[in-house]
Amino acid sequence: MSAAPPEMQSLIETSGLGKVFGKVQALDDLSMSVPTGAVGLLGPNGAGKTTLLKLLLGLLIPSSGSARIVGQNPKTRRGRLTIREHVGYMPEGDCLLPNTTGVELISMLGRLTGLTAEDAMTRTHEVLDYCQLEEARYRPVTGFSTGMKQRLKLAQALVHDPQVLLLDEPTNGLDPKGRRQMLELVADLAQNHDKNVLLCTHLLPDVERTCEHVIVLQQGKVKLADSVAALTKADGARYRLIVPRSTEAFIQALPAAGVILESQQDNRCTILLPDESQSADVLFRVAAQCGASLESVELAKSSLEDVFLSAIQADGDTSTEEVTP
Repeated sequence: MSAAPPEMQSLIETSGLGKVFGKVQALDDLSMSVPTGAVGLLGPNGAGKTTLLKLLLGLLIPSSGSARIVGQNPKTRRGRLTIREHVGYMPEGDCLLPNTTGVELISMLGRLTGLTAEDAMTRTHEVLDYCQLEEARYRPVTGFSTGMKQRLKLAQALVHDPQVLLLDEPTNGLDPKGRRQMLELVADLAQNHDKNVLLCTHLLPDVERTCEHVIVLQQGKVKLADSVAALTKADGARYRLIVPRSTEAFIQALPAAGVILESQQDNRCTILLPDESQSADVLFRVAAQCGASLESVELAKSSLEDVFLSAIQADGDTSTEEVTP
């Protein structure tokens, strides 16, 4: 088992970080601080997410600026060795060696992290059990299903018991059941095993389900960074209502009560109380006065999808087809 990493104020720090591939600016003057905990790195394909992960691991050399993860500089040999000791990486593409079994592959990768043969084998069986591959551990990995391969990649990231996990599109290619299993593992690692997780994905619900903070990348720059709770909090005194009886009478009575109708579809509507200190009681009074009934009164919240689309469209870019709600 690896030793604890240095005390961290933040998981990742970058300052003016840039990476150019020919004429393509993958990362552009990226300066950010990533908190510890479970953090979602969101962005459309080509936003620079995978490039950032590879720079943090020392697999790429930055064109400009600097980065630190677990307090280490990936540009130095000592920094890279410490990073590999304390960070587990699950790449987006397959990293599985043909003609090996699950046990052989994971134990070999455990040895590469510095574990002894005995410790590597012990950890291999532990992580294969944890990733629900106990019955397939002695099967050749080439016969694994997509879901099994994804869980095997997670197992290899966990074998040396790192405190930090960099997960690049962990639900890629999975069916709904496999996706749910993977997200349950990621959430459990963050919530019950004290792992710091950077979840790189273009799937918004994955972040909402597993992460406490979110960072949105677009064209190599940070467009948004905040906690999921703050980004999706109730938006003032806005309510969603279901009015099953006397809907039109209720709608017509709202202006006199100082209530603004924002949208309506059949017996469902969204209203805004201009004074945030107002109670929803005013809605029940209006309903009683006009003979309407209220089946549901729900304080509206912004979805992460709304926040994401607003952030990446703020500069006029509407190319959101690669982001999946």
